[in-house]
Amino acid sequence: MRIAIMPAGSRGDVAPYTGLGAGLVRAGHEVTLVTHCGFEPLLAGSGVRFRPLPGDPRAKLHSTRGRGLHRSRTGAAKLLRAIALARSIAPEMTLPLVRATRDADVVLTAGSVAPLACAIAEGCSRPSMGLFLQPLHGTRHFPPPMLGTRSLGPLGNRIGRHAVTAAVDRVYTRAVRILATEHGLPPVRLSGARRVRERQGWPVLHGFSEVVVPRPRDWRPGLDVCGYWWPHDADRRLPPELEDFLASGPAPVYVGLGSATAPGPRGLSALVVSALRTARLRGVIQHGWAGLSATGDDMITLGDVPHSLLFPRMAALVHHAGAGTTGAALRAGVPCVPVPVQFDASFWASRLVRLGTAPGVVPLRRLDAAALGSAIRKAVTDPYRDRARHIARRLAEEDGVAPVAAALERLAAT
Repeated sequence: MRIAIMPAGSRGDVAPYTGLGAGLVRAGHEVTLVTHCGFEPLLAGSGVRFRPLPGDPRAKLHSTRGRGLHRSRTGAAKLLRAIALARSIAPEMTLPLVRATRDADVVLTAGSVAPLACAIAEGCSRPSMGLFLQPLHGTRHFPPPMLGTRSLGPLGNRIGRHAVTAAVDRVYTRAVRILATEHGLPPVRLSGARRVRERQGWPVLHGFSEVVVPRPRDWRPGLDVCGYWWPHDADRRLPPELEDFLASGPAPVYVGLGSATAPGPRGLSALVVSALRTARLRGVIQHGWAGLSATGDDMITLGDVPHSLLFPRMAALVHHAGAGTTGAALRAGVPCVPVPVQFDASFWASRLVRLGTAPGVVPLRRLDAAALGSAIRKAVTDPYRDRARHIARRLAEEDGVAPVAAALERLAAT
């Protein structure tokens, strides 16, 4: 089967699909990942083909409009700013997505691209399935991940989901019009098409574990939780200078914000170094999109390194609580200090605390050296280490690729 997988966004929004794609290749499928140009190196050696999408998410987040996300103090405000940011590149995505769909037998779409990808798949008479990294469908049990962690009540949580969905549709309003005017596809109303899919039980497979987020009991049939899709690791070894640093002393603490940006990287870096030295712990600082750095015999700064190789060597992990990084931390069996920055990070941070693998959440806007140092000192103690190892053992028993492969077999049989 020729499969087109369509994710967009930051590295953490794309990397899980590289491992899933590699697993589907091993199952005998021809898989193409359709995403931003900068992520093609993540596929090296995977057997997954690549098609580029326009747009540079990192450049967008570092633009004047992107930096405005940090002026928003609520999840809803951040979401609205992010939607305005995404609307500018959505029309450019239509042509490569249409071409990839016409060359495929089935379309698998991430949540961030789903409104547009589904419109194209339906217009091209191709079946589609959702591959979501977050629980985006409404439930009374928790609010939409993009809106934070404060429950709005059973009814409010469901209404919040509809509000988020309507807001995301706005990203693709112009792009969907282009499908009809420039690509000859039937005109479509996103809200109406989505309601039809829901009535028909459109399948959505979720790339996280029920150990972390149990499947909500009020979800409709067809919404399944598979287990994590671990990224394909193009690099098999850590850099020599990092290996030398790790061998020169006790296990250090990782600090990185991944694809999240932050205001004032110099000041934030100094704060991190102060917190680590107060806690008398060494540090591995990932430069990331936030531009963190540190110097000294007890610190090392590095670029992108596979989490699967790095995280198990750490004493604790200070990270931005993105969906992918949260999964990698749990897989490694290492305790965390989540520092949520934006979007769904607060949701995943709260899950780490609930699981007992993190002592608490330290949001970026309230971060100071004393609070961070205190949280790190707690994280490296036995209760959090033991709990993290227990969760890792449970995740090691799961295979997130197998349910996707099975769903494709059922689709082929219809």
